[in-house]
Amino acid sequence: MATRDENRFSTLKESLASIGPFRRGTVLRRFMSCGNTACRCQADPPKLHGPYYEWTRKVRGKTVSIRLTPNQTRLMKQWIANSRRLDRIVAALDRASYRMTEPLFKAAGKPSKPRRRAHSSQNSPPEG
Repeated sequence: MATRDENRFSTLKESLASIGPFRRGTVLRRFMSCGNTACRCQADPPKLHGPYYEWTRKVRGKTVSIRLTPNQTRLMKQWIANSRRLDRIVAALDRASYRMTEPLFKAAGKPSKPRRRAHSSQNSPPEG
């Protein structure tokens, strides 16, 4: 008979199959100013240009941003949502797996302590 955690684990594994393509990162909505001193974006208060959408992510420890078209923005938001769903499922799998394996791990017993050798002057190497 399967435990509650085993059933949960199986359900979570099945839900992985429904996740579509995914990408890591964030889609940002930005408003920007330009360098033209006569532009409305330089006024007080400024009326910035935009919105512009960017996909930002880490690549080898560096932040990389790419400006997106409206169609790319729609796709990227969907893929990032898939990525976050994947992360939630994997975290839930981890928790369920831990609960399933912990009793088995404990039942396997504790490791025995290594024996300490008695210190004897007969077994000591000569000094010098």
